[in-house]
Amino acid sequence: MKTLVGKCERIAVFCGARPGVRQDHVDFAHGFGRALAGRGLDLVYGAGGVGVMGAVADGVLEGGGAVTGIVPRSLHERERADRARGAIFVVRSMHERKALMYRLSSGFAVLPGGIGTLDELMEVATWNQLSLMEKPIVVVNHAGFYDPMLAMLDHLVAEGFLTAAERRLIRSADTAEEALDLLGAPARTPLHPVLASA
Repeated sequence: MKTLVGKCERIAVFCGARPGVRQDHVDFAHGFGRALAGRGLDLVYGAGGVGVMGAVADGVLEGGGAVTGIVPRSLHERERADRARGAIFVVRSMHERKALMYRLSSGFAVLPGGIGTLDELMEVATWNQLSLMEKPIVVVNHAGFYDPMLAMLDHLVAEGFLTAAERRLIRSADTAEEALDLLGAPARTPLHPVLASA
């Protein structure tokens, strides 16, 4: 796989519009957003104004990064896009939402979320598998949230439904900094003095 070191500009973050039952997921997402901006990267996300989505967008903006949200008209109210941060694009369908997110992004990070998050992860992995694109994918497995899914992927390899090379298309990291390194993000840049003292 080609390296994107020095070339990453925008990272798409797949995550839930809900906060989940643990505040830790929301707090981690906020910190991930700040770390993303600290590497000089911008965010592409699903334009949810609440939950994990809202937290990661807040973190990026607080860190001085730019945020681009993309939401289908049918989810505009449900995901509270009226509260979304950054530049928001309303598209006609989920297909258009995902296609635009993929086109705008240099890589993909996966934070806690539900079925929609898993759908986005598996679709970009499939696109890589079929050589429709070649962009890094990292599951950010904070506090072991994705342990069962990662074990399932290993099970698919053991059962012969996935090759070891295909399994490596989905990498995992325990921390934000490790995830950004795997995404080929440039070296960490110091925060603006005002933000660093906040």
